[in-house]
Amino acid sequence: MFTIRKAVYDDAEAIAEIHVSSWKSTYTDLLEEKDISNITYENRKALWETILRIKKKEQCTLVIEDFEKIVGFISGGPERTKRFNYDSEIYTIYLLDDYQRQGLGAKLLKSFTEEMKDRGYKSILVWILTQNPSSRFYERFNAEPVGEELTTIGEGTYQETAYGWNDIDELLKKLS
Repeated sequence: MFTIRKAVYDDAEAIAEIHVSSWKSTYTDLLEEKDISNITYENRKALWETILRIKKKEQCTLVIEDFEKIVGFISGGPERTKRFNYDSEIYTIYLLDDYQRQGLGAKLLKSFTEEMKDRGYKSILVWILTQNPSSRFYERFNAEPVGEELTTIGEGTYQETAYGWNDIDELLKKLS
């Protein structure tokens, strides 16, 4: 039985474990090894403790649980670059490998989208590495590529693509 709820401070450890585990499995073929190993459990735990301690009303982090075990999460808030005509952004979304391709990403995306709508947002942007096959997940829900840029991860430089939904209501219809 899967449930979705807002993350709390005590979830930082589980979120960090998922973040690192999923990061390493997702990006093994996309990033240089030295850049993958740059992400550690210790720095992710500190990051998530900070994020969850300092609650910002314009941001949210949701977790999905399988019988009280956190197996994935999504986090986001205001669009950060201010270069696009989107007002909110997914900052991270990760699921443990064993829970992927079961519709849980769509459940997280739907809950996040509902939360963003409740907070008054009208549109959503997400950045992914251009070579990441997960782009098909976003495209399945009619996300449109809207921009590209280079990003630094560790010591490497990689291309990212921004995907966007310019109408939260249309995305919610697609997710229903």
